[in-house]
Amino acid sequence: MNALPVQKDRPTTQRPWRILLAKPGLDGHDRGIHVIAAALRDAGFEVIYTGLRQTPESIVQAALQEDVDAIGLSVLSGSHMTQFTEVLNQMKESGVDDVLLVGGGIIPDADVEELKKRGVGELFGPGTPLQEIVDYLKKTLGKGG
Repeated sequence: MNALPVQKDRPTTQRPWRILLAKPGLDGHDRGIHVIAAALRDAGFEVIYTGLRQTPESIVQAALQEDVDAIGLSVLSGSHMTQFTEVLNQMKESGVDDVLLVGGGIIPDADVEELKKRGVGELFGPGTPLQEIVDYLKKTLGKGG
């Protein structure tokens, strides 16, 4: 049996952090989420990408089945308020209160603040350095793990 890869920032007795990435709604632009997935894998995360056109229900069910530490949504369609809110509602209904919800896309500053008030973690806009995303997730997940 092969051992898990050694993580620099995590004790060797723990599994790598697991993050589920998803594109909710009708947004078909997935280049950015593929770049993020590769960067997170390179940083030692276990990444599950659910693909395009996911529903909030399917995202949360996949997160439960995969036992993830975080969910990352990419929304470029302008439906960010609806998509993030619905995922948060599904998380609450399903008892998923120990999973970090983060995301990215083209989201106005006022909406970023409102989504954070509702319980979303960090929201990253286009051009955010990949290392900034990795560092945020390691720091934030490290507090709980």
